[in-house]
Amino acid sequence: MIQTIFSPEPHRGWLPWAWLSPIVCILLVGFSSVPLDFGLEWLGLVNSKGAPLSSFGFCLFLLLPFVAMGAAVWAWSRFVERRDLPTLGLTGAHPLRNHLAGLTVGIGMMALAIISIWLAGGYVSKDVLPAFSSPASLFWIAILLACFVFQSGVEEFIFRGWLLSTATRRWNLVAGFIASSTAFTFLHFSPHQPVREIVMAFTFGLFACAWAWRAGSIWGVMGWHAGWNWFAGVGFAVPITGFDLHLPALLVQLVPVGPIDLTGGPAGPESSLLTIGMLAVATLLLLLWPRQLAEKSRMPLEEE
Repeated sequence: MIQTIFSPEPHRGWLPWAWLSPIVCILLVGFSSVPLDFGLEWLGLVNSKGAPLSSFGFCLFLLLPFVAMGAAVWAWSRFVERRDLPTLGLTGAHPLRNHLAGLTVGIGMMALAIISIWLAGGYVSKDVLPAFSSPASLFWIAILLACFVFQSGVEEFIFRGWLLSTATRRWNLVAGFIASSTAFTFLHFSPHQPVREIVMAFTFGLFACAWAWRAGSIWGVMGWHAGWNWFAGVGFAVPITGFDLHLPALLVQLVPVGPIDLTGGPAGPESSLLTIGMLAVATLLLLLWPRQLAEKSRMPLEEE
């Protein structure tokens, strides 16, 4: 019997085997985005390591490659697997409400992580509300929110919408979690990366899978991912996944002074041991939360 996470509508085409699905994902993402990554470097908008050199470059970095990735995965699901969007997690009532709720939770969880590192001695504070002295900075902060909403939405569509549901249909939920989180970790890997950052990427993937599974859609986790990424970069002007937004902080400018295991080092607070622990606990809560309570809590928001 085929297991489904989102909509039980049948697929009418071919699904890759569970072990093959992350490989298909990596190929689709790589072949669709790499030419645009090289294009951004050729235009001088990113450096040789792929890091954006300005706020404008960061916006294009969040838009152009992800348009290609999302289109490639959608085309595969539509014409090879022959599946409709509800089977990919774009289902349920009140998508905007769920997305905004996820956005709020993402901002809150990132704020909790950064403030915890700060209180533990990982950061020292500098200027307060520095972005408000620059209307141009506030403009880019708002634009970047929209860009992060798009970028995070595409990532969740690919990894927690398509890949998680494909591997689950082919085998079971555990295979879906592993396939999705493994591909996500591989595509966020870089040479000489500390093991801590690899663990973080896999834990992040597991948490997002658990959220999508519990919610029965990806609308909420799309918002969570966007709020998490955006607020890390703009709230305290700390790196997000190793990238600098080149903007003053919206709240407090923080400077890392503590050990790398506490601050996350160049990768930013995402890779702090405190953050990894927080996401691991949150994942366990989602997985172990009694199903009856989970179903009852989502009934008003996500009726199917």
